[in-house]
Order: sequence, then C-alpha cells, then structure tokens
Amino acid sequence: MKYFIILKKLPISILLTLLYCLSISSYSIAADKEKRTETQSQTKMNNAYLDKLIRRIDENAKGKPGYWQFKVEKVIVTVITDEKADRMRILVPVSKLEDLDNGILKRLMQANFDSALDARYAIAQSILWSAYIHPLSPLNAKQFIEGIGQVVNLRNTFGGSYSSGALVFGGGDSKAIQRRKLIEKLLNKGLAI
Repeated sequence: MKYFIILKKLPISILLTLLYCLSISSYSIAADKEKRTETQSQTKMNNAYLDKLIRRIDENAKGKPGYWQFKVEKVIVTVITDEKADRMRILVPVSKLEDLDNGILKRLMQANFDSALDARYAIAQSILWSAYIHPLSPLNAKQFIEGIGQVVNLRNTFGGSYSSGALVFGGGDSKAIQRRKLIEKLLNKGLAI
C-alpha cells in the first residue's frame, strides 16, 4: 500500500518512463530465454558435429559418421556412436588380457575409483581398454575433447600412475602424476571450430 501512495504522487512522465523500462526489461528477459533455448537445441551433439570436432583434432581421421579412427600423440583412438540409442564411446586398446596378472587387475580397479575419473579401464574381447562412455545428445564439445584426452592419458599412464590427467579423487589409493597438458592441448585444438 505504501508503494502505491508513492506512485500516485509521481508525475505522469516518470510513471510512463517506469512502465516503459519494465516492459523493455520483461521483453529482454523473454528474448534472452528464447535465445538460450534456441542455442541449447542447436548444441545437441550429433554425428555431424562430432565429425567436425574429430577432424579438427586429426585432419587425417578415417571413418564415417558413427565410427571414426584417428590419432592423438601416436595413439589410435576409436569413437563409436549410435544416434538412435543416444550413446557414444571413445576407446583405446591398452593391453592383451593374457598379459595382466591379478596385481595389475587390482591396480586397475583402484585407478577406476580415484585416478581414472571420467574415463575407465574396461575389459572386452580379451583386451584391456581405456574407455569413455557418455550419452550422445547431452555431450558437449568440451566433455568430448576432455574424454579423448583422459582416454589417451589412461593408456599412456598404464603401468605407472594410472591417471586420466584430470583431478584425483582424494579417498582412493592412487597418488597420480597429473597429465592435464594433453587435455588442454586438445581443448585448444578442438574448441576452435
């Protein structure tokens, strides 16, 4: 009630100016919301955008939408997607399963807990893999590129720090050496699209 009395005492020109400012502000907020929604729908990850990112990282990448192979620091990286199932995998072979003893397998599980982070060690088809698995459509370019860096780092640090190069979760057994440089290098290269 007190504000209404104050508004009644203001000259009409000031009241009109206030109403105008409020309407412009409301329009601006609605326009920003519409623009954010439009941008979010345009950034939905798909094979076409992944293809651009991959070819930015390695112009000699081979494959087609849904299956690519390319190199990062001389390591062959495979990316497999399924748009219908909305899934994406980044894979790098690390070792034959027959070459791993129980001590190494235990160490891999420890690394999966604290130093592998978003990437993981996994076993399939008698091969130890470094893998990053994510739903495709909500994946953004930064997550994808960091995933590549983490997978390559896990492969390169196998037998040593077993680190993806990202942060290390403090509650585990690993005291890993950080390999964040590769991830930063890939981000600079891939996000320049």
